[in-house]
Amino acid sequence: MTRLLLLPAFFAVFCLPSAPADADVRFARLSEPGIVAIVRHALAPGSGDPASFTLDDCATQRNLDARGREQARAIGAAIRAAGPIIDRVLTSQWCRCRDTAELLGLGPVEELPALNSFFRNPARADRQTTELRDFLAGLPPGETVILVTHYVNIRALLGRGVASGEVVLLEIGLDRTISVVDGILIEPLR
Repeated sequence: MTRLLLLPAFFAVFCLPSAPADADVRFARLSEPGIVAIVRHALAPGSGDPASFTLDDCATQRNLDARGREQARAIGAAIRAAGPIIDRVLTSQWCRCRDTAELLGLGPVEELPALNSFFRNPARADRQTTELRDFLAGLPPGETVILVTHYVNIRALLGRGVASGEVVLLEIGLDRTISVVDGILIEPLR
């Protein structure tokens, strides 16, 4: 009987997405002027998209699984717990990014094509990365923004890879420089 009572506690502790112990302090930096967050979509097993990919049809895309959906909710909960007011949530038009953005629960979601994946069309990388840099440089001072995108986009922008669901805090300088402030990973379910 005691084992049956302990089973739910085990799952609560070991099977839910886990945020770093100091996530609230780290996410609170979003309240600082010039700090924005760029998020790689939550866990969507595989890479790229099927050959039959169509942007308007989620059934043809690689999508979040149950762990990815829970990971996205946990990321949003960790950001809300830190207390910053999020002015805008912008996303790639891919379903896995849009779903991540919506599951964050941080406000209405807007599409920003500069966040779309160029995995299948690397010739678009420079143009889209420039568009994203211009967008970031044009943000009004003090506007707090969450961007949800793909590995390739973040790699092109920052020169570093990120895990699924990793949140990278960026500081946008007055001179248009982009500096990495922090990287926060909410681990998906095991």
